[in-house]
Amino acid sequence: MPSVSDGRGTVSTPLVRAGDLGRIVATYVSSVLALALADAVLPGLSFSSFGQLLASAAATALVGALVRPLLVAVSAAIGWLAVLLVAVLGQAVILAVALTLIPGVEADSFWVVLAAAWIAAATATIVAWLCTSGTSEAFTAALVRRTRRRQKPVEDPEAPGVIFIQLDGVPFPVLRWKLLAGTLPTMGRWTRDDGYRLVEWTPVLPPTTPASQLGILHGRIDGVPAFRWYDRTLGRVLVTNRAADAAEVEHRASDGRGLLADGGVSISNLFSGDAERSVLTMSKIELARGSADTRRRAAWYLARPDGFAGSLAGAVAEIARERFESRRQRRLDVRPRGERGWLFAGLRAVTNVVLRDLNTALVAEEMMHGTRVVYVDYVDYDEVAHHAGGLRPESLGTLDRLDRVLGCLAAVAAAAPRPYRLVVLSDHGQSQGQIFADRNGTDLAAVCSQLTAARVETVEQSVEGWGRLNGLLADLAKGGSGTGRVAHHAALRVQDRAAPPAVTTSSDLVVLGSGNLGLVYAAEQRRLTMEEITGRWPALIPGLVNHDGIGFIAVMSTEHGPLALGPSGVHRLSDGKVTGVDPLEPFGPYAPGDLLRAVSMPEAPDLYVNSSVDQDTGEVSAFEGLVGSHGGLGGWQGRALLLAPPDLVIPDRPIRGADQLHRVLVRYLEQLGQRSGLSRPLDRETAR
Repeated sequence: MPSVSDGRGTVSTPLVRAGDLGRIVATYVSSVLALALADAVLPGLSFSSFGQLLASAAATALVGALVRPLLVAVSAAIGWLAVLLVAVLGQAVILAVALTLIPGVEADSFWVVLAAAWIAAATATIVAWLCTSGTSEAFTAALVRRTRRRQKPVEDPEAPGVIFIQLDGVPFPVLRWKLLAGTLPTMGRWTRDDGYRLVEWTPVLPPTTPASQLGILHGRIDGVPAFRWYDRTLGRVLVTNRAADAAEVEHRASDGRGLLADGGVSISNLFSGDAERSVLTMSKIELARGSADTRRRAAWYLARPDGFAGSLAGAVAEIARERFESRRQRRLDVRPRGERGWLFAGLRAVTNVVLRDLNTALVAEEMMHGTRVVYVDYVDYDEVAHHAGGLRPESLGTLDRLDRVLGCLAAVAAAAPRPYRLVVLSDHGQSQGQIFADRNGTDLAAVCSQLTAARVETVEQSVEGWGRLNGLLADLAKGGSGTGRVAHHAALRVQDRAAPPAVTTSSDLVVLGSGNLGLVYAAEQRRLTMEEITGRWPALIPGLVNHDGIGFIAVMSTEHGPLALGPSGVHRLSDGKVTGVDPLEPFGPYAPGDLLRAVSMPEAPDLYVNSSVDQDTGEVSAFEGLVGSHGGLGGWQGRALLLAPPDLVIPDRPIRGADQLHRVLVRYLEQLGQRSGLSRPLDRETAR
């Protein structure tokens, strides 16, 4: 019997459960019903007796078990054209072979068999949904069975592994409230019965996935001033969800001893953490190459009778859910709200169905192979909260589905060849509020242009979701096949959509939006001081400081060093001296230190611009077209979470910054016997 650790011991689990037998029976019955339905509606298909239906259903299952692995292996080796053909035609081939084994069954043509196969797939999907209440339990159980057959011995089966599960953008208060509401059964059981501890940690400015994930995975938080920024050395804008830019950022930060350096795997992240293997990881994607491993895993799922139909049904259901929820917001006049069109509905279907299921399959397979440490990023909540708002029902609903994913991974851990610890964390929080342009009638770039009469290049549109789609397409691409080239060109088109415009020599200013944090650069290779900016554009700083939608700006002064400027006062960051009304007071006690570190970075813009914050509601105004945002100061965007088993020590001191969280997670691995030969001196006071 395999075992899973709950932090206090191990629990044995049977290889075959009653639920598995029930699903086998349900699958067989659904196959019989599907063939009967096909016989009734297709004139070219004929079964002469009920016994033939029973025998055909059994033959289909047997042939599928023998033929499907061969189809998967061949299609994965050839390329994505073969994978797609398996998805569309594979089950028809299996059914055609099965029907030839049963005497007396007549089918006029292969197209009749193809139609019957799709009827069977649709029926199997419906029955599977009814048997599992719409969860991915059946898929996970099938994955466990498949990987157990391919399982190899693990050298150190008693050594615990760790799965780090990032719930992107989930604020600590939101998860705590959901646990109190009792709507997250898996995490609720962990905290209530298994001794898991939920604590808050604080990402420093900027609270974005690139900055936090670089700190968590590589232990470095410098060099990333926002989600995107103007790199003076390269003379262009870096956007961290583009493969080349993510690779450049990781190259600058990596020392080869990241969180995943000791036999780890990175799945669906921006950075690799120096993992030995990376899948769907932006910094390791090369558009000219494809991943045979990804094709093999996807081909296995698509070759299942409910695989392609299930994915298609799930994506359609997610699009329908999004359209209903967006119309509900308009009907109820929910405010603030933003535009949520069909394009976002399609992106949501990718991130919240296709990518989530693929991530779960990839993590489960790594666990069944005994991989020592995995870090995976689920973006479901973050993607929906950006457009719907962090506290809206549709955003909270993603946490219910992610909780079911955690339940599936826990079930996989019960069958894995080594015990596993599941550690849940978020990289930042999320703040809500009316979009800056909607609130003020114009965007930040237009404000700067009006104040300076300068030629302004701007990037303020949201591109985070496009980056995830780009990563998926790029990892699927393979230059040698027709569909690989299609995926390659599609990835390039998505990358172009997410890419900022080139900064030309005619540009005077570059204005970027990163949540409610704006970045204003002079298009030069050096940083301008406050005195130089005032001499060149006298109205710019006073105009921004006195704008109703702006809380403060930060700038480097030749005379006074880094400063935070507000409409009624100045905060000198180097020594904390305040003249007049402190512009940082509404943003909490950590704001001065965070801002001092951010402004002092060489990559910092000439001007940081932070939106105002409503002190009663915590609402901020994003400079992008987002209702939920993160990147600056104000609200819950700086409140992240860590949920860990009881035997992994959480420090008594507050965790401030992703680099400190990195030390905590490294300490977990060391505590469990990992990172031999990789350890380096750590701040033990921080990790204690």
